[in-house]
Amino acid sequence: MREIVVSGIRSTGNLHLGNYYGALRNFVKMQHENDCFFFIADLHSLTTHPDPKMLSVNVKSILAEYLAAGLDPEACSLFIQSDVPEVSELYLLLNMHAYIGELERTASFKDKVRKQPENVNAGLLTYPTLMAADIIIHKATKVPVGKDQEQHLEMTRRFARRFNTIYGVEYFPEPTSYNFGEESVKIPGLDGSGKMGKSEGNCIYLIDDEKTLRKKVMRAVTDEGPQTPNAPKSEPVENLFTIMKIVSSPDTLAYFEEKYNNCEIRYGDMKKQLAEDILKVTTPIRERIAEIKSNDAYLRKVIAQGAEKARESASKTIAEVKKIMGIHYF
Repeated sequence: MREIVVSGIRSTGNLHLGNYYGALRNFVKMQHENDCFFFIADLHSLTTHPDPKMLSVNVKSILAEYLAAGLDPEACSLFIQSDVPEVSELYLLLNMHAYIGELERTASFKDKVRKQPENVNAGLLTYPTLMAADIIIHKATKVPVGKDQEQHLEMTRRFARRFNTIYGVEYFPEPTSYNFGEESVKIPGLDGSGKMGKSEGNCIYLIDDEKTLRKKVMRAVTDEGPQTPNAPKSEPVENLFTIMKIVSSPDTLAYFEEKYNNCEIRYGDMKKQLAEDILKVTTPIRERIAEIKSNDAYLRKVIAQGAEKARESASKTIAEVKKIMGIHYF
């Protein structure tokens, strides 16, 4: 049986290698095995008061990048969140049964209050309710989420359960996390620690040109090299080998592993090879991004088609929810 899968795409910044291997490749596979709704979360981004012109530019860029990486608008529903007004309506209705105390206790809200005390708005507080509306409006059963979103998914289940209990129905399913298992890949950053992330500034972006990409890889943090045969690797060096394991051939990896274990490794040579192998992955995607971005007619068609599919699902849910809640009078 095909699962209903929903996933939101942030409408800020560009996609990087970590996004590609960590989620995007799985989305591409998933779209052929499930009924998938992938949306660009422009309403969520409004909590940070983005520049209106940049919001438009970012949405177009993200859309082109996802299409270039392999999302197929014929195989999945790909749409912009604000093009489905039923989501905002369900968000309003769910807020009637969401309580200030539980919203204030979420880790992400506390984090935002600490980081941006000058902009603690109601949209930030009710972010979990909007996320819940995004998911349950399509009666999703699976949601691919990162560790930082697990608490929000738990709240989505709580809101679905609460609605069912209050109105004495078994209407909303309780979605669970989509586990990629062995296929889940984490790409480390180039700065010697942690994962690759936009905010950390340690990314290789899918749109990076050849010169930029080579420069970034050559600047990657390493150490002074192994002093004894088969020495354990430091974290920065381990990170480079992790990326190589993912993007390079097994022979290439084995060659540099042997050089390291024999204390003969030259990190400059390793980085040059790594840059070559990353370019083999990103160059075709970068070229497709440029081609797709220049075709406004195609992008408009994709978004219109995706919104139509999403609204078909969402409008049915909203009509049934309002009936359950008694919001139908004549």
